[in-house]
Amino acid sequence: MEMTAEKQQLVNEEVERLLSGQGSEVAGCDVGLEQSKPATLRKNVTYIVCAVIFNEKKEVLMVQEAKPDCYKQWYLPAGRVEVGESLEEAMKREVKEEAGFESEPITLLLVQEQGPQWIRFIFLAKVTGGILKSLSAADQESLQASWWDRQSALQLRGRDILRLIDSGLKYFQSPCHPITLPLDLSCRHVVQRLVLVFIGAEEHIWILLIRAPVPHLPTAAAVKTHAVTWGANMVVQEAMPSSYYDHDVNTLGVFSLQHNGQQHGKTDGVCFNTLVALTPDHVQHDEDGNKVEWTPTGQPPRIENPRYVWYEVQKQSLREKLLEKTKNSSLVPIDSLY
Repeated sequence: MEMTAEKQQLVNEEVERLLSGQGSEVAGCDVGLEQSKPATLRKNVTYIVCAVIFNEKKEVLMVQEAKPDCYKQWYLPAGRVEVGESLEEAMKREVKEEAGFESEPITLLLVQEQGPQWIRFIFLAKVTGGILKSLSAADQESLQASWWDRQSALQLRGRDILRLIDSGLKYFQSPCHPITLPLDLSCRHVVQRLVLVFIGAEEHIWILLIRAPVPHLPTAAAVKTHAVTWGANMVVQEAMPSSYYDHDVNTLGVFSLQHNGQQHGKTDGVCFNTLVALTPDHVQHDEDGNKVEWTPTGQPPRIENPRYVWYEVQKQSLREKLLEKTKNSSLVPIDSLY
């Protein structure tokens, strides 16, 4: 498909907006909508927020659990997002309730997920006020809070937080991605918006687009049987089924994410704006499953579905930005815990 200069400019602007950490309204969903239901807290989605907070000694803020199943064990301030809350509001509330401090998020550190039904948003945050919660203030939220030097013996509720703490320390030492906080843009479903790129010979770069009503980046609904980032696989399977098993579909990370949450059942969704790389698998097979010698063509795989089209990026500055992002992955990680 030959794209007019005007349409090319619109696509370039959409991609550059995401590259800069911005977002855009989710006008529709291109793939998987029939397998997805609107996100509704307490019904089909659970969002967890978690705060990694350090003091000037690089000790990390910990809270002692009051819940019967993990009584007296220690964990990071964390909990479920409540109906009507934004992700940042939920994080601030949890830190206040469990640790006694007022706080502000600095950036998202990473996202962990087990499909759209369970997603955890880990924030690096800072204390802005309040008093460290003591045993005299123990309640159902927590028994107390304390600063942990990471060396002293402490009975942890789960060792999963050690990686989160390490991620926070590494970010302070050398930020691995730009400051990224949720964008206040509503979304009804949990979806993955894709900047899906193929890098060919001499670093030519193509982006996969949906043709109509105007050329745009694909958006795929998350389905409960798979990871959120399986949306990228669904798009590739639909666009080029014959080439799917000869290529790796790799979600490199999140440029930005969008969430509002103010209207229960209507804006409880999340849109993950992601960078996805489509790369040839160097071990390929014929129709009978036999290994065949791989010969690079330097061209993206052939589109088989007329809904889709490859767009070769001509704008030099945009090409350079995309190439840099694919090489150093300076994006918020999104990890599947399946």
